[in-house]
Amino acid sequence: MPETPATAAPPSPNRLLVLGSTSRYRRELLTRLGLPFEVAAPEVDETPQAGEAPAVLARRLALEKARAVARRFPQAVVIGSDQVADLAGESLGKPGNHANATAQLRRMRGQTVVFQTALAVVCVESGFEQLDLAPVRVQFRDLSDAEIEAYLQAEQPYDCAGSAKSEGLGIALLESIASDDPTALVGLPLIRTCRMLRAAGLRVI
Repeated sequence: MPETPATAAPPSPNRLLVLGSTSRYRRELLTRLGLPFEVAAPEVDETPQAGEAPAVLARRLALEKARAVARRFPQAVVIGSDQVADLAGESLGKPGNHANATAQLRRMRGQTVVFQTALAVVCVESGFEQLDLAPVRVQFRDLSDAEIEAYLQAEQPYDCAGSAKSEGLGIALLESIASDDPTALVGLPLIRTCRMLRAAGLRVI
């Protein structure tokens, strides 16, 4: 269930849809719905707060991103999303480089990691705001150093939370995936996105 419920907005099929993210993965996923949309950078500080749990961090950033872009597009329906890899309560974000990615994967091998993917939809003009979380439980194989190095050389997933690009070769790192929203692991839970866009008054199909 959505963490922040909201009354469904009146239908407004012509309302502008904006993705508040520069992630190419989220852009590609949203394109699957066949809806016209624009992309805007949210320009939000993603630094975790002291003692902030991974799920709390993901939810906060998703909502801050949506609100930041919605202030610039007050008549639009704005999507904000964030993903944090949760390793036993510790947040793992985008590694940024090879050394960090190697360290992340070595720590995650043989472990269960929960990828906390948060989604927010906001429209200032209609007063609509919803926030939800789509956790994905991922069991990593007990990877060897050689497997980790071969994967990173092939994929270079330095812009992916937890260094695991599951839609590519990263699937070979995993034993299992458990989720009720299959695209959440890639970065945008489309089942929840469709539900929240309908609640915001947009016609998906």
